Amino acid sequence: MSGDNEKLQPLRERIDEIDQMLVDLLNERAQCAIDVGQIKQESAGDETTFFYRPERVAQILNKLQARNKGPLPDEDLARLFREILSCCLNLEEPVTVGYLGPAGTYTQAAAVKQFGQFARTIPMPDIDEVFREVESGAVQYGVVPVENSTEGMVNRTLDCFIASRLNVCGEVELPIHQCLMVQGDGTQKIDVIYSHAQSLAQCRVWLDHQYPGVTREVAPSNGEAAKRAAAEPNVAAIAGEAAADLYGLRVIHRNIEDHPDNKTRFLVIGRQKVGASGNDKTSILVSTRNEPGALFNVLQPFQEHGISLTRIETRPAKSGDWSYVFFIDFDGHWQDERIQRVLDDVRVVANEVRNLGSYPRAQL
Repeated sequence: MSGDNEKLQPLRERIDEIDQMLVDLLNERAQCAIDVGQIKQESAGDETTFFYRPERVAQILNKLQARNKGPLPDEDLARLFREILSCCLNLEEPVTVGYLGPAGTYTQAAAVKQFGQFARTIPMPDIDEVFREVESGAVQYGVVPVENSTEGMVNRTLDCFIASRLNVCGEVELPIHQCLMVQGDGTQKIDVIYSHAQSLAQCRVWLDHQYPGVTREVAPSNGEAAKRAAAEPNVAAIAGEAAADLYGLRVIHRNIEDHPDNKTRFLVIGRQKVGASGNDKTSILVSTRNEPGALFNVLQPFQEHGISLTRIETRPAKSGDWSYVFFIDFDGHWQDERIQRVLDDVRVVANEVRNLGSYPRAQL
């Protein structure tokens, strides 16, 4: 035993030395962030100053991962530095973020992943309210779900973009692992299962097999489903494990999603235009005339200029004349000369082309 202590002591002393070095360096970095914030405020004048720069965060994380020699995995390194960046940003200017609530949803987890634990995250009752609060300036940013890998697009988010002038400032991807949770010891009979419509759809086969005939009720969010399960007997909820911890529920089944590679994509919305990070995507909204070949005419310039599309979705234009709006995601930043040529060509054949924003691709 004493031999082990003799071997461990030098390592412990070295760890203590490194810890002190880390404290000194973190405080030096924090002071630099404070100085940056003061310079931004002094130079802003009457203009709006955006302290959070998604492209800068992406560049920092990409550079750190490129230099990472281990043994820390890239994903863990990114998670650590996101919190350092979040803490330093909080010293510059506290950030407020609205998200589709209540607390315990995957949207909250996406907000924390993007902005870190030091941001002030505020739950909103629905997606429309997230857009309204960002538009009014009550919060600086919003996080809303837009797409699930197995169940497709969140149409309410797309419809909000039709009426809103907010920009897409970032995207977040999260693996989704659903749990079935109940109050008490978990032995009671389950009469009703609550969850968001998308989560119920993601677990349809499992539910058909494990709980055939049990009523499934749609809740506004998984967090709300967990709240109901905590308040009502003989009720279960499908939600993430964080919701069980938050509302004091017992998880009786884990990873019940039908597809184990299930992911959800979230968008960060705000009032700023984001600069180029070097690895970006752009989202646009295109409205067209109701005529044969309209979609082909919109897509042809992308093919001609060699721009890769990552997503295209169609929504009714709400004008009552059977015209449609196309949401298109593609590789590149709107400031790129090639992208500008494509958008110019699309404007020739479309009624309207609205740039929803360019933003860094989702990272680890």
